[in-house]
Amino acid sequence: MTLDSPDALEEMLWMAFFPHSHDPSASNLLTAADRQPDFEDFYDRHLRKLMLAEQAARYAAKDNYHVARLGYLLGLYTDAKFLIPVRSPAGHIASLMKQHRWFSDGQRTHPRLLAYMRQTGHFEFGLDRRPMNLGDTERVRQIVQAWDAGDQVRGLAMYWDMIYGYVHRLIESHEPIRKAVRVVRFEDVCADPLVSLQAALSHCDLPEAKRISEVHARAIRATTSDAKNFTDGQRAVIWEETGRTAGLWGY
Repeated sequence: MTLDSPDALEEMLWMAFFPHSHDPSASNLLTAADRQPDFEDFYDRHLRKLMLAEQAARYAAKDNYHVARLGYLLGLYTDAKFLIPVRSPAGHIASLMKQHRWFSDGQRTHPRLLAYMRQTGHFEFGLDRRPMNLGDTERVRQIVQAWDAGDQVRGLAMYWDMIYGYVHRLIESHEPIRKAVRVVRFEDVCADPLVSLQAALSHCDLPEAKRISEVHARAIRATTSDAKNFTDGQRAVIWEETGRTAGLWGY
């Protein structure tokens, strides 16, 4: 994440119409059957307004919480395309721990940051971190319990397993979503940025995929993962919690 990274601000719209979007004690899933006409009309008008202002033909949404809404979104926009990023559990968990530490420290120093993140619907990190509930409330309870007990590694490992287990099952069982989704593995992007970017843009039916990929691939470099700092015991915990699901993703 840098100062040039795009932010996810449309979450405020979802919270306004779906007030339980970030309630860990209730399922946050939305499917094509969960119709909300008032929201759908407002959301569509909002997207069209943005596209008109930018003279754009496509709209890209960066929103982690859309994982719980893939079926709903595809019901609204049958030509939608989804890019699902995935990273090896240890590397991903190390990154999440760093982000959580940074945001927590920042919110303690600047309480307005906590208020801002609550207002904009960012609960991924910080003092009000909340896991998504993808239909398994008991698993969510276990994750929160681990975090509250200070076992960040196990809690995040369970969370990784829950999220990517759900995504894999959804892709395997839902043909329209499977066709709309392209999985983008972090390691593949680092190993061959040009091929990975071009494949992602082509999946989204974006014009000039090759030219755009050639421009941006130059800036991508493999990073040194903080996962190297995990102890053997922590690595064992990560594998214990994520091993089976990680294997489904080629890890």
